[in-house]
Amino acid sequence: MPNLLPFLSFVFVTTFTPGPNNILSMSNANKFGYKKTFKFISGVFVGFVIIMLICSYFNLLLFNLIPRIKFFMGIVGALYMLYLAVKIITSEINLDENRGSEKLNSFFTGLTMQFFNFKVIIYGITVISNFIIPYYKSSTALFLFSVFLASISVLSTSCWALFGVLFKKFLSQYQKPFNVIMGLLLIYCAFSISGISHLFK
Repeated sequence: MPNLLPFLSFVFVTTFTPGPNNILSMSNANKFGYKKTFKFISGVFVGFVIIMLICSYFNLLLFNLIPRIKFFMGIVGALYMLYLAVKIITSEINLDENRGSEKLNSFFTGLTMQFFNFKVIIYGITVISNFIIPYYKSSTALFLFSVFLASISVLSTSCWALFGVLFKKFLSQYQKPFNVIMGLLLIYCAFSISGISHLFK
């Protein structure tokens, strides 16, 4: 994979920054403990794999039917990353809004919320169309990448759960520089996949 560094940067920045999975995982862990939250995290993993597989074959279909769509999807992906960068740099975290009932801390909730999680869906389409489909198209490769991306998601939600209170205090104290660094990394990812970087080579 030629763009390994941008790929890993995009995956880790997008996965570890605040989102529905991470915030709800932290909220559940603060309220019920990590062991009881693991069923929610397991649901996130299964749902994430399914969404990544759907995005993989959707992108593969488009890539085979319209070869020129690669450049267009690169631009769309870059614009989405720039949008995320702006949102991350200017965002504020409010964990209290995500404290719900025990019904939110279940395998079913973790699974089903992925199908309504716009961030995950757009993330899947973006990362697969720009970093995976151009180089790997076999069903085995797509499945393994889907499991890899889902595993990174579980690592992220587990970190937010295990270090919930500590992470919350850290973000409240260093939220602005953390968001700026994450945003700049996303801008770097957008620059590398948009095709503009080739003009400077």
